[in-house]
Amino acid sequence: MAQKSQDKGVTGPVPVVDSPSRVRNVVLVGHSGSGKTTLVEALLAVTGTIGRPGSVGDGTTVCDTDPAAVKQQRSVALACAPVMYRDIKINLLDSPGYADFVGELRAGLRAADAALFIVSAVDGMDAATAALWEECAAIDLPRAVAVTRLDHQRADFDETLAECQRVFGENVLPLCLPLHGDDGQSVIGLIDLISQKVSDYSAGDPATVRDPDADQRSSIESPRTTLLEGVIAESEDETLMERYLEGEGIETETIIADLEKAVARGHFYPVIPVCAETRVGLDALLAMLADAFPPPGEHSIPVVTTVDGSPRDPLTCDPNGPLVAQVIKTTIDSYVGRVSLVRVFSGTLRPDVPVHVSGHGMAERGHPDHDADERFAHLYAPLGSTLREVPVCVAGDICAITKSTVAETGDTLSSKETPILMAPWEMPEPLLPVAIVAKTRSDEDALAKNLGRLVAGDPTMRLERNAETHQLVLWCMGEAHADVVLDRLRSGGVDLDTEPVRVALRETFAGPSRGHGRHVKQSGGHGQYAVCDIEVEPLPRGSGFEFVDKIVGGVVPNNYIPSVEKGVRTQMERGMVAGYPVVDLRVTLFDGKAHSVDSSDAAFQTAGSLALKEAAEKGNVTLLEPVDEVTIRVPDQFVGAVMSDMSGRRGRVLGTEPDPAGTERTLVRAEVPAMELVRYLVELRAMTSGAGTFRRTFVRHDPMPSHLADQIKKDTAAKHG
Repeated sequence: MAQKSQDKGVTGPVPVVDSPSRVRNVVLVGHSGSGKTTLVEALLAVTGTIGRPGSVGDGTTVCDTDPAAVKQQRSVALACAPVMYRDIKINLLDSPGYADFVGELRAGLRAADAALFIVSAVDGMDAATAALWEECAAIDLPRAVAVTRLDHQRADFDETLAECQRVFGENVLPLCLPLHGDDGQSVIGLIDLISQKVSDYSAGDPATVRDPDADQRSSIESPRTTLLEGVIAESEDETLMERYLEGEGIETETIIADLEKAVARGHFYPVIPVCAETRVGLDALLAMLADAFPPPGEHSIPVVTTVDGSPRDPLTCDPNGPLVAQVIKTTIDSYVGRVSLVRVFSGTLRPDVPVHVSGHGMAERGHPDHDADERFAHLYAPLGSTLREVPVCVAGDICAITKSTVAETGDTLSSKETPILMAPWEMPEPLLPVAIVAKTRSDEDALAKNLGRLVAGDPTMRLERNAETHQLVLWCMGEAHADVVLDRLRSGGVDLDTEPVRVALRETFAGPSRGHGRHVKQSGGHGQYAVCDIEVEPLPRGSGFEFVDKIVGGVVPNNYIPSVEKGVRTQMERGMVAGYPVVDLRVTLFDGKAHSVDSSDAAFQTAGSLALKEAAEKGNVTLLEPVDEVTIRVPDQFVGAVMSDMSGRRGRVLGTEPDPAGTERTLVRAEVPAMELVRYLVELRAMTSGAGTFRRTFVRHDPMPSHLADQIKKDTAAKHG
């Protein structure tokens, strides 16, 4: 529940800045359980933003007040937590680490100018974190690493550092090393490799700063040399390496300045060990975020156009420039309604000044195009779910707006006089379908209302009302995502169930057949009379439907022939054996009878329908199932397992090729029946330790194996008595 006050343990002043140079936007990424939220709250506490980290009395934290996060025991949504450090506002964007909530992570990447990778000294990293590093590298996003959970008995900083260097590259080097206590295990401080100073926290925070003793000095000699050589190699001063190799002492200030430039350019990646509970390393981490990570003005702004798509000049991060801001995420809060997190890229966003809201909708996911004006009465600095009012939000900064009736995730806010559209970021495709059923009619109404609100706030969810299977299907990013969506629907007062997802099949004739349709009825002096004879032939896949008139001698009057066709088409839509549409069929009308008085359009429609039914009873109707082409992206070591699994899914592997991104990954292409892909997302993640992803595209319909088709026919017959 969002709060418009300084509660929930918030004690610090509202952070307001007037220049982009005083802003740092940092997204924290890492696998679930690595300690991102714990670290954010420790940074909030050490800067005096909150009184203490951790619980605020109701089982939630400052960053995680969502009941869904409490239930799942992990972050499920992006949270913004600004801290002030040395007159610098650092917007910490705490992203979920679980793959199901990758949409929230991508929103955080759009809002950020740098990424802090959180790696647990206990658990190391997962494949998804490694893949994300590559994604950040592709856009030259500055990165650093914080190694967390050093106080755990199984923590191993050296092994974690070695893993980071194996996965992330050789320019991943520590700025500090952990200082162990007398027991050889507990971490009581840090040894700074550049200044060669020891920060000892054994007596509490703030640390005692001293020179290292002889043993400590010798232990840091080798890693310090590696660090200095790495920093100097990235220096813009081409003479610096030569001077260093000749033994000339390089000033500490020069090393630090070159280090900060290399980090800001995304060429060097410092590692800092931290312990949230004891506050070891938090001051060093804050200094690195403020000094080495770039302000917004040094990070390129996404492409902008006019609303009609015409190109326009690139923008700069100028508070006096044209207003361009983007809605990073939208949530629906029971207390204040719609809350939108907004990143301002250019200009200054002010309350009570009309803005234009524009955006490319995603109709297939329930998001319409937007092109409207709106006014926001207030702007807020978000701290998790707490909203604190601010007077303005300048270029480069992040704020929150409430009660918008138009703006949704990905939309652009710009000047009413000169509307601008910012390119959206890539949104992952939801691939796990969940069929939901409201228990009562009143629940159906509540479901429709709540679904609209959820879809507006979550563009990674797609809503499908399947007219063929008559199911309401939510396409989600995974099981955890589906659980969150269902929990939110139920908390909104919707009583619902889930049911197995049905795949829309097709029916067709396996061979030629004939059918006789006779509809003769006498009632109350009025009769109905129609007789028709048809011949049915299957057509090649994808040919559709053909109706051929071969009536000779007018046995069926010309005005009733379209009625026969209409009756046949109606029956084809209803299905013959399992209730699915009939396709790829030629129906030839070759004989029939009519009555001069009792024949009618309706009678011949019925006769046409009956004729097709009889042809189905005499012939062989088979079921067709949709087949998709899938492209599966997996680390090389899982290729064999994925290809073997494909054969168990009745799939046909088309080939493999190296990932064009140049990583140690392979693309596996295959054709697979859609019925085998209903839960493939979940099973692929389990098979590849969460590293596998895939895309799917419909290709065609193929005949279903007879044993599966026969079972569906039996189930349909039993259902209809």
